[in-house]
Amino acid sequence: MIRRLFAAAALLSTVTAAQAQGSAAPAPLPRLVDAHGARQLEVDGRPFLMLGGELANSSASDRGYMAARWPALAAMNVNTVLMPVSWELIEPAEGRFDFAMVDGLLADARAAKLRVVILWFGSWKNSMSSYAPAWVKRDERRFPRARTADGTPLEILSPFVPANATADARAFAALMRHLKQADPQRTVLMVQVENEIGMIPEARDRSAAADRAFAAPLPAALGRRGSWTQAYGTGADEAFMAWHFARYTDVVAQAGRREYGIPLYVNAALPRPTAVPGKGYPAAGPLPHLAELWTKGAPTIDFLAPDIYYPNFVEWTRRYAALPRNPLFIPEAGQSGAADATGNALFAIGALDAMGFSPFSIDTIPAEGGARLASLYRLLDGLSPLILARQGTDRLWGARAPIAFDGTADLADQTTVMAGYRLSLRFTDPWTPKEKQQPAEHGAIVLATGEGEYLIAGRGVTVTFAPADGRGVAGIEAADEGRMEAGRFLAERRMNGDQTHQGRHVRLPPEEFTVQRVKLYRYR
Repeated sequence: MIRRLFAAAALLSTVTAAQAQGSAAPAPLPRLVDAHGARQLEVDGRPFLMLGGELANSSASDRGYMAARWPALAAMNVNTVLMPVSWELIEPAEGRFDFAMVDGLLADARAAKLRVVILWFGSWKNSMSSYAPAWVKRDERRFPRARTADGTPLEILSPFVPANATADARAFAALMRHLKQADPQRTVLMVQVENEIGMIPEARDRSAAADRAFAAPLPAALGRRGSWTQAYGTGADEAFMAWHFARYTDVVAQAGRREYGIPLYVNAALPRPTAVPGKGYPAAGPLPHLAELWTKGAPTIDFLAPDIYYPNFVEWTRRYAALPRNPLFIPEAGQSGAADATGNALFAIGALDAMGFSPFSIDTIPAEGGARLASLYRLLDGLSPLILARQGTDRLWGARAPIAFDGTADLADQTTVMAGYRLSLRFTDPWTPKEKQQPAEHGAIVLATGEGEYLIAGRGVTVTFAPADGRGVAGIEAADEGRMEAGRFLAERRMNGDQTHQGRHVRLPPEEFTVQRVKLYRYR
């Protein structure tokens, strides 16, 4: 007993001394966790909904340029900025690293109370090796390029040369080691390894090293026999490159993971319908039809993410959300300011449990688009504790009209059964002339808070209700418009008159984002 008392006193003395010196344990590492059926990002020990924005490619190369933009990003209710860090700027001479720019930008982000996702522009950015250091670019003998079938060299480092991967991995490891030491606040939440990896203008590298690898037996890890052509048919070139891009990426990712254990992901440039690999899009990136090759080839990578610039957002997000154990994150959700971003965010987060959404070039967003995004993110920020508690369950739903690649909108009503009632959602507003509406931009997120009780948020939709068991008629006992603050609904207006068409539906007007709390009852 006496020994225990002395040990306790010594421990208390140590803790008190540490507190007196102002020391504190580092914040827990950001990590991916499984929570009630969903994969979520945990930050500071709590689930986190990333309301993001990605900087234009060159913005983070100058601290002065960014100085005036951090407050503007915070004012848009962005909570996380996706920020490139390029290999050429941190290792201008081989073996000499300079992290002053990174440290300054992270300090400025902290001052603005913003988190950061780092985009590692290493060997590849949009397929090309344009952000590799000059000492790599100029030494073609040591750091060979990919080549076309006629032998033309490309501005693409070949993934078949170990020296290329080794140099990239060394730089990435140095960055991750520095972040571990210099960022105990965990400002950096995740890191994207490379950027939109892929082969253009042909589907595969035709360098001598690549041709030798193509002629070799298939890797045993793929569980297939024969040659690449025998195993993958007309898709052999793309499958071959996907595997080797993945293996190269894993070398880089492993080197970083050994230094610092925060989540790592890769992103993909998407193809148009019927596009030819290498010609119509960068072949062999982390696309859904190549996901098995990528997950087997790069097991250190935590998930695959789509950069979506085409109208068929719903189609692409569903495909990525369906990949096994692949949390949905959209690092580039089209150009910043796009009017359809709002409906896309509501759908991805509500229907597919997305852990984050991020329009591209957020620092150049037009004023109208910035105001619209600020309003959306204000709404989602207030709802986020409730959203995160319901992701992976049947107490959360998101809806928007699916848009085809050609821009055609499917405006059919959508329905779901939730908390004892069938909800039917329409994407047109009954009070606004059709010619003044853009239904493709409308959307909503619905949360069940109890049996027959909901929060409905969004714009440009009307919702009707019916008992799920078909017995009786659903009535609106009360509909209140209000606002959300840290997961709490603060009622402002009772909407039981004209606004609900005397109890027939709940209406969210198209011109602004609103949230209503709805309580139903049934009668016979």
